[in-house]
Amino acid sequence: MSQPRILAFAGSTRTGSYNNRLLQIAATGAEDAGAQVTRLNLKDYPLPLFDQDLEQVHWPPENATRLKQLFLDHDGLLIASPEYNSSLTPLLKNTIDWVSRAGEGEAPLAAYDGKAAAIMAASPGGLGGLRGLVHLRSILSNIGVLVLPDQLAVSRASDAFDDQGRLKDDRQHARAEGLGAALVRLAGRLGD
Repeated sequence: MSQPRILAFAGSTRTGSYNNRLLQIAATGAEDAGAQVTRLNLKDYPLPLFDQDLEQVHWPPENATRLKQLFLDHDGLLIASPEYNSSLTPLLKNTIDWVSRAGEGEAPLAAYDGKAAAIMAASPGGLGGLRGLVHLRSILSNIGVLVLPDQLAVSRASDAFDDQGRLKDDRQHARAEGLGAALVRLAGRLGD
């Protein structure tokens, strides 16, 4: 594979999201490592809460189809997600669920099978979103995604970034860029 394609998105659409800031750093690391990165804002793809009854009547919602195609077209997923009540956000879980649905003549979990992912979180709390990453890792692994063993949880996120969006801690900043680069290497190996 000459140039891995990475889909980068945050599990938050809040203006000024710490996770979006963290995502941008890792996405730059992926680009610097040779990937073609598509930065995705889930706010541009509103979806109803997943419901099989709704799916039967309105399958497929247009935004679910568009999102799924983006997942299918990329080799790796770069995800930054805040922690809500010790887990991942409803927005992220709902996205994962809609994209997981098999289309006509399509293998189950086709949008995830064989993909690589890097996960990270930023949170104002002391654990940096670590508990949510445990759940995210479990979900992705169970649907066929190979998740990098390394991850990043940035605690006290309200004070972690400077005015230019860089992490103030140079080691953390390098780790975020490094996660993006490591994802590119893994996605490249999986695509060979």
